[in-house]
Amino acid sequence: MDTLEMPVFPAAFRARRLCVGALVMLTLSACALQKPATVSNEAQLTPATPSTVALLRLPPPQRKIVAAVYGFRDETGQYKPSPNSSFSTAVTQGAASMLMKALKDSGWYIPVEREGLQSLLTERRVLRAVDDNPANGEQKGQVPNLLPASIILEGGIIAYDTNTRTGGLGAKFLGIGLTTQYSVDQVTINLRAVDVTSGAVLNSVSTTKTIFSYEIHPSYFRFVNYYDLLEIEGGYTRNEPAQLAVKEAIEAAVMHLTVQGIQDNLWRLKNPSDWNDPLIQRYLNAEKEYVTVTKREPAKPEETAAGASQ
Repeated sequence: MDTLEMPVFPAAFRARRLCVGALVMLTLSACALQKPATVSNEAQLTPATPSTVALLRLPPPQRKIVAAVYGFRDETGQYKPSPNSSFSTAVTQGAASMLMKALKDSGWYIPVEREGLQSLLTERRVLRAVDDNPANGEQKGQVPNLLPASIILEGGIIAYDTNTRTGGLGAKFLGIGLTTQYSVDQVTINLRAVDVTSGAVLNSVSTTKTIFSYEIHPSYFRFVNYYDLLEIEGGYTRNEPAQLAVKEAIEAAVMHLTVQGIQDNLWRLKNPSDWNDPLIQRYLNAEKEYVTVTKREPAKPEETAAGASQ
């Protein structure tokens, strides 16, 4: 009776196969690595968000509003998760700069410097000292007064929720597989306009932006003969930058605050016919939907009578 004998590979032939396999692995690893950035790469402007485009397309105002921003703080108190945290915060600390940029882009506001007010006052004292002692007989000048603000914009980043939604999907067949995973974070900011003369809060807006991240992981697993196993894996991850999400949420809040002010006659359009502009109407409709959803239903007569009897 014949017996099945396993083929015996010479040592040199097997070593050659191992070298070929190692060469294939190194080639795949080199393909997976991307060229690192160098200082020769030119810096670019921060990408425009949909809210940035909306701000730049706002119809012009009858008169620009002088607005002061003393700070736009991170009020979440959250840090990045371990082990990559190093006690760094989960959201950017430069939200005030983003707000100033959004106000300037809208064309509706004249933002005045208040966050670095101490440095500004110091420099103005230097100018006055030069005016008091003019050099070479120059005519004495006068430092103009600071531009007063009509409104103060307050608020901050009030929430940052991680993994509000997570999930994934995967399948494998005959050693070929593909898995995907995703997670959704959420950042919320609040912005309010305060009247300088009375201290009254003119309007207050809260906006929320989701931060989407996903991963794609293909794999291949197969025995090429009795002894050798071929396994190939790959991966691709995409994380939406958190600072761009904060930027868009701030810009959307400026848009809503401006449109609400137009609706309440706090400030006016240069051309009243621009009230029917599709951009303004889109934000008005969003406000109407919000009011409709959150509007409290009136109590039924029987419920009112029961409450009165108690």
